[in-house]
Amino acid sequence: MTEKHLNIAIVDDDPAIVTALTRALRMENYDITSYADGTSALRAFQAGSPDAIVLDLQLPDLDGLEICRRIRRAGDDVAILMLTARDAVNDRVEGLDAGADDYLVKPFDLAELLARLRALLRRHVPRDVEQGIVRFEDVTLNQATREVVRGERSISLTRIEFDLLELFMTHPRQVLTRDQILDLVWGYQFDSTTNSLAVYIGYLRRKLEESGEPRLLQTVRGVGYALRTA
Repeated sequence: MTEKHLNIAIVDDDPAIVTALTRALRMENYDITSYADGTSALRAFQAGSPDAIVLDLQLPDLDGLEICRRIRRAGDDVAILMLTARDAVNDRVEGLDAGADDYLVKPFDLAELLARLRALLRRHVPRDVEQGIVRFEDVTLNQATREVVRGERSISLTRIEFDLLELFMTHPRQVLTRDQILDLVWGYQFDSTTNSLAVYIGYLRRKLEESGEPRLLQTVRGVGYALRTA
């Protein structure tokens, strides 16, 4: 995964700020999702965490501090850059104590925001992932050569199997819904009655567990799948 593939979530109810940030971040080749309130943002993050969050302190429902606390209580270490109009030292301390990684006061310079975001991503995105090597537990996936190894055992995967595993390994411990997986791997929505995804999950599990290794690709009933230990 290189920086241009990273996903940045903007949580802000000011359309002008969202538009400006979206334009600037897309020019840096980030993928962008935006949310106008904390409730919808948290709901989306439960399905799949972004690589970084640009989070406004003042929102119409939950404030940025509460959102930070909930994200951290869930065990998510996603990079969080908090935006606020408050410049008092106590306010900055409160934001950092709530779980924010950095704090930027409005009005801000876009160049400074981009620089701070790059610094956060360098600290949060593992160096080997940036170089195309992704690891989870004893599984190693090379995005450049499309090679997969579990322990010392090389695993031969078809294109779809590899793409599925790559998706899970670049979103570890996150619950991905069936629709998300179909859209990201196949690029379109299958008929709702098809069982093709379950079939390919089965193929992938058999290859990953061929030598009796513990299961990593878990079924989350009624939702989808997640790459995590039991």
